[in-house]
Amino acid sequence: MPLTVSTRTLPAIGGSTAGDAAPVVLLHGFASDGETDFVATGLAEAIAASGRDTIVVDLPGHGTAAAITPDADASTSAVVQAIRDALPESGQVDVVAYSLGARLAWALAAVEPRVQRLVLGGLSPFEPFAGVDVAALVRALGGENPADPMLGMMAAMIGAPGRDHASLPRLIAGLAREPFDPSQDVPAVPVLFVAGTDDPMTTGLDGVAEGVARGQLVRVPGDHLGALASPEFRRAVLDFLA
Repeated sequence: MPLTVSTRTLPAIGGSTAGDAAPVVLLHGFASDGETDFVATGLAEAIAASGRDTIVVDLPGHGTAAAITPDADASTSAVVQAIRDALPESGQVDVVAYSLGARLAWALAAVEPRVQRLVLGGLSPFEPFAGVDVAALVRALGGENPADPMLGMMAAMIGAPGRDHASLPRLIAGLAREPFDPSQDVPAVPVLFVAGTDDPMTTGLDGVAEGVARGQLVRVPGDHLGALASPEFRRAVLDFLA
C-alpha cells in the first residue's frame, strides 16, 4: 500500500495580494506532527500572517496521516514521493522543515523542481536511524528494558501518548535503507540552515552548510526541541522567506 501524508492549509492573511506568493510547505520532525511543531509554536500562523498560504503536513504514521502497514515501502524515496503527491498541482513552493522533515526536504529538493527555497532546521549531518536495532526497539515498546540507553530514549519517544507505536519502527527501518548522506543530492536552491546553540544533533552542520553553494547557517538559542519553539527561529524563517 503506498504511503500517504495528510495536509492542512492555513490561508494567507492580509490584503489583496495575500496568497500571491508561493505557498509554504511545513514538514515536521520524527515522532511529532505538524500541529505540535508548527501550529502550537505559532510559526504556521506567523507565515500565514505574512501573506503566504501555509500547508502543514503530517508525515506517514504521524498525526492525522494514515498508518504505515507492514507491507508498505517506508523508504526515504517513498516518503518523499508521498510528499510530492500532496504538493499543489502547479506553481513553486517554499519548504520549511525540522529534524526528520529537514532530511526529507533535502531529498525532496533533489527530485522536485517546484521547490524554490528550503529552510532546514535541526538537521543532523549523520544518519540517526542506520544503527537502530528495530527488533530490539519493538521489544522495548512491548515493555522489555533495553540495554542501550539510546534505544530506551527512542522507545520513550515512540511510546508517548498519541504516537503510532507500530508505524514508527517501520518508518525507522525504511529510512535506514536509504541513509542520509549530505555529500549527495546537494540542494541547488537557496537554503537556510537553522540550528540550536545547544543542540548536539546538529554537530558538524557548519561543514554541511559550507558545501551548499547557496546555503547559510544561523544559530538560535535552545537545544533540539527548544530551538524550534524560539522566537529567534521564527524570525529567521520569516526573514528568509521575505
